[in-house]
Amino acid sequence: MDFQRHIATHLANWRIRPNRKPLILRGARQVGKTTLVKAFAKSYKHRIFLNLEKEVDRQYFEEFDEVQAIVELLFLAHNISSDSVSDTLLFIDEIQESPKAIHLLRYFYEEIPSLSVIAAGSLLEFAMSKVPGFPVGRVEYLYLHPLNFPEYLQAIGHDLVAEQFAHIPVRPIAHRLLLNHFHRYAIIGGMPEVVKVDIQKDSLADLPLVYESIWASYQNDVEKYTSNDTERKVIKHIMETAPLYIDQRIKFQNFGNSPYKSREVGEAFRSLDAAKIIRLIYPSTDLEVPVKSDLKKSPRLQFLDTGLINHTLDIQGQLLGMEDLSNAFKRAIIPHLISQELISRNALSDKNPHFWVREKNQASAEVDLLITYQDKVIPIEIKSGSTGKLKSLNQFIDKSKHPYAVRIYGGAFSVEQHTSPSGKVYLLMNMPYYLGTLIPEYVAYFVENHAL
Repeated sequence: MDFQRHIATHLANWRIRPNRKPLILRGARQVGKTTLVKAFAKSYKHRIFLNLEKEVDRQYFEEFDEVQAIVELLFLAHNISSDSVSDTLLFIDEIQESPKAIHLLRYFYEEIPSLSVIAAGSLLEFAMSKVPGFPVGRVEYLYLHPLNFPEYLQAIGHDLVAEQFAHIPVRPIAHRLLLNHFHRYAIIGGMPEVVKVDIQKDSLADLPLVYESIWASYQNDVEKYTSNDTERKVIKHIMETAPLYIDQRIKFQNFGNSPYKSREVGEAFRSLDAAKIIRLIYPSTDLEVPVKSDLKKSPRLQFLDTGLINHTLDIQGQLLGMEDLSNAFKRAIIPHLISQELISRNALSDKNPHFWVREKNQASAEVDLLITYQDKVIPIEIKSGSTGKLKSLNQFIDKSKHPYAVRIYGGAFSVEQHTSPSGKVYLLMNMPYYLGTLIPEYVAYFVENHAL
């Protein structure tokens, strides 16, 4: 089952670019990298697929030092004429298994630029750090994440519903339908194999084995790159306890009521961050562009996929019965998923979203997300309840030089005028949470079409 992914557009553009370099497709295991490339490969006349977990495929790189010789042998083995090099895709999967193959990527660019070369693998960050002379500047990257909500709608065959995202603002007639579909997506998440099984079975009872398999593969992967028993124990502890701290700011010291020191926990979290399994989202104190992360402050935890967390917390059945998911699991599920939606857009870079903090004894505040548009930093709060409870957002607005703020919630789209407790008049755009993927587009619409 092939899913339509927005990153496919970037692959198509990469293919026709005259200065194209070998492409490394990055992302956690089981987010769909191999499936994506195999679907893209159908646009080529000839395709060569290598999986370097297989010794027979790895030998091409172990036995030869020249890419010209490797390509010549590959073409012979696959009965491809050398005249077809410009219409051939070479896909090197699980490339982390061969540091030499990673090293040789630069020479494909320098010696056979007409050959399309894509590499992918899990935990590439660790493998690349061990490669002497890594081909910096001779390769390029794309990043793949779990399916976001628009991709999910297409996956389940509701293309016409997905087309409603083209209307900004969303049409009221589509609100209830989008909300219903989003609830299912918020419960199961966007891991391709989970979505595939859910489509086939249409029952949550068939999903636990899939979640467990994915989570176990992550733990086994990361443990491969630990250097001692303590590191393995810390990572195991984090993966067992971190879901309880979803969307919360954390301290490394004694994390999860453990005996582990700040340095040990910090190193383990950074390994998981590099593996794209658990991200550390650091806050900012900026009110103006550029927005910078403050690495001295406590980070917030962001997991690869909300569905995995729901399964780990054993709350999927509970979520099925909820009308408004804004209050689910300490009000953490929807903020976490909105951040996941924004991260899913990052195909060209590995940027994390920002949130805002003001830490003072009598006036502490925290705003869930910050979005920049032109010279403005727009605060975004994700919560249920009345607008009068937006204390932190009001503190941000009072200090900001513009009048724009956003609330994401379980209700309908609207734009309203409000006044902060200190008397500043501002505009509040209320967005239903199924629009999280399109926050940047809605912020642009908001600023360009509304003024005091």
